[in-house]
Amino acid sequence: MISDEKGEKNEPDNFTLAIVLKACAGLQLLKQGKTLHGFLWKNEKTRLDLFVGAALIEFYSKCGEMGDAFKVFKEFEKPDVVLWTSMVSGYEQSGCFEKALAFFSRMVVEEGVHPDRVTLVSLVSACAKLMNLKLGRSVHGFVIRRGFENELSLVNALLNLYAKTGFVKVAENLFRRIEGKDVVSWSSMIACYCHNGAAVEALHLFKEMINKGCQPNAVTVVSALQACAVACDLDEGRRIHELAKKRGFDLEVSVSTALIDMYMKCLSHDEAFNVFRKMPGKDVVSWVALLSGYAQNGMAYKSIGIFRDMLSSGIQPDAVSMVKILASSSELGILRQAVCLHGYVTRRGFDNNDFIGASLIELYSKCGSLDSAIKVFKGIKGKDVVLWSAMIAGYGIHGQGGESLKLFEQMAKSSAARPNNVTFLSVLSACSHAGLLLEGIEIFHIMVNDYGLSPGSEHYGIVVDLLGRTGELDKAMDIINRMTIPVEPHVWGALLSASRIHHNVEMGELAANNLLCLDPNHAGYYTLLSNMYAVDGKWGNAAQIRTLIKEKGLKKMFAQSMVEIRNEVHSFVADDKLHPECEKIYELLGQLGVIMRLQLENIYGI
Repeated sequence: MISDEKGEKNEPDNFTLAIVLKACAGLQLLKQGKTLHGFLWKNEKTRLDLFVGAALIEFYSKCGEMGDAFKVFKEFEKPDVVLWTSMVSGYEQSGCFEKALAFFSRMVVEEGVHPDRVTLVSLVSACAKLMNLKLGRSVHGFVIRRGFENELSLVNALLNLYAKTGFVKVAENLFRRIEGKDVVSWSSMIACYCHNGAAVEALHLFKEMINKGCQPNAVTVVSALQACAVACDLDEGRRIHELAKKRGFDLEVSVSTALIDMYMKCLSHDEAFNVFRKMPGKDVVSWVALLSGYAQNGMAYKSIGIFRDMLSSGIQPDAVSMVKILASSSELGILRQAVCLHGYVTRRGFDNNDFIGASLIELYSKCGSLDSAIKVFKGIKGKDVVLWSAMIAGYGIHGQGGESLKLFEQMAKSSAARPNNVTFLSVLSACSHAGLLLEGIEIFHIMVNDYGLSPGSEHYGIVVDLLGRTGELDKAMDIINRMTIPVEPHVWGALLSASRIHHNVEMGELAANNLLCLDPNHAGYYTLLSNMYAVDGKWGNAAQIRTLIKEKGLKKMFAQSMVEIRNEVHSFVADDKLHPECEKIYELLGQLGVIMRLQLENIYGI
């Protein structure tokens, strides 16, 4: 076009140039875009056209070259709102959220340029990514004063801000005031409920959306499936799966991955694998969803096989995926496997990643090699709170509560890392495992009074357990009554267990009643209550509970034992009859039993 076969020049106009730049941006054609920029440089009139300038900034922004975008911006003596907005949006989309805020401040405060609705959408998005609610609410006030409160794209961005920062009620009120809700509005509110612990509300809203005729997109379906996973609602998950098939979403990677996660969390691993098998293009996230799911379902021995298949297919894990792989492997407790994975981590250059370091510490600790865990911990410079917490937990796993307390004191006195809720959970767990009851209660007081941290349900559960084991059941009950968060089943479970130990039937019944309201299908709680009645001689009550267990068809989850033989992991439960070689195993056990009896006769004359 610029020079035809006759040698005649046919100059493109500014509109054409802007369209070509947008095409280069969309296709990430950096080299071709720079060539076009070089052509523009020769013509000052074209180069300084605001429309072309905005297209150039957008091109460099989308290619991740914000330095070049800024150079273009500086060429304009009086940039208009479009150029300013292009820079703010560019920084926000490139992950430079602080720079986006700083550029907006310069635009409004120093240069007096009034932002438009597009600028404000980018600004609100930056606030959401930074979790800066204070600034976000100020922007919301500015939006209302400027009369933009009915601009749907801007309201949707505000919805996302309140969802990310956990202000569910504010988001809910804003959502209900939107007159012409689009699919983004519905999706944002469903995601808000889901990510803030209101899975049931998320599913109700999803149904309302369908009933009102608004068709969901893939993003909506993913959020709804995540809500099913949190609520363990398998039936609703299957219905949404059918909807996804009808809408053609089920083969999209994001939806398939959400389906795998949902089925795994609803304990339906066969359905999860069927979804995975049918996926046309599997990425690292989908592989890791399957791998983690097996570990969550007590089938960690399958996870390593999945990891091998993943590597064979040419998919390489990133740091986030590697953390999940190490966590899955830690459930197996096979040291040789831990050493192999550590070697892989080193070859992939993940050594200096704090989260991977913490996962390695946990892996070695659970594999019984505390020395290896300590070596990893000491080998990492500039330790953050994640590493300290992992090592404190590692000592706790090995029953070395005293060492956990020493390390915690060292962290508090000499480290720049400040203990957080996870750190205190690690220390409390260590005290619980080592029987350091009074020390654990003291640590809880330090957490609340000295560090001003708000305990979570897990912290309360351990403290109730510690108080219960010392016989302080009334104090444990007082702690529960003063909890500012909902009391979860494991807290009542700790009280029920302590009540059984100390033969306090009245307190045990109170704990059991609350437990069975929260988790009516947990066989272990019924068994605890039945055992408590039996110890107290209340055989009628114990029999009633046993009958109730049978009527409800409840079964206790069996613990598994695993052994690795010739690179193959074998899994067993008590009285296992399903292993393909179970006859040979029981035959050998019988022979060992005979040998043991003969040895006892020879030694003791029994």
